Amino acid sequence: MTEIDLYVDPVCPFAWVTARWLLDTAATDHDVTLKQMSLAVLNDGQSVDAGHASMLERSRRVGRVFAAAVGRHGGAAFMPLYLALGTRLHPRGPHTDDNAVVEAALAAAGLEPGLVAAFDDHALDPAVSAAHRASQDAVGGRAGSPVIVVDGHGFFGPVLTAPPPHDRADDLLTALVTAATTPGFAALTRPYQGPPDFTACGSADAR
Repeated sequence: MTEIDLYVDPVCPFAWVTARWLLDTAATDHDVTLKQMSLAVLNDGQSVDAGHASMLERSRRVGRVFAAAVGRHGGAAFMPLYLALGTRLHPRGPHTDDNAVVEAALAAAGLEPGLVAAFDDHALDPAVSAAHRASQDAVGGRAGSPVIVVDGHGFFGPVLTAPPPHDRADDLLTALVTAATTPGFAALTRPYQGPPDFTACGSADAR
């Protein structure tokens, strides 16, 4: 059984598509664990446009809630909270309220509603930074969301704009595992093909 870790920023839409595909495809045959990283920490000190600035602020605040949940309940709390949040956050409408979405996700994941206070608790920033640092150590350099680690081999991605068709989902996973565990394989990239398509995700910045 292959061990697969996927590091995701909780608010990253690309990571959400990837995580849903990976969990739907690999859960029965591979040991899949979701872990936290942070686009806000990744972009600390960088100049970004207004649109990305608001997303990074969301990343920072929501990331604290996840750090608080993991700090109180352990790493097992991450996945149920992530899945509960993702179904409510993506696709993000213009009037989406972060506090309301996170409160609903906490309730759905069976976690105490008081964790929403972590939004503005700067004391949690070191925990978020430590989680992010683990993702960067895993890939061996600076990388965005998501980061995948297959049997100890870390890579940025895969970045998906839509989940693969059902008859190709297993093929993509097999190819990914094969590439990741092939000695000497380093990277495979191409320009992004547009924003994520959530209509194909069932219930539902990589830079």
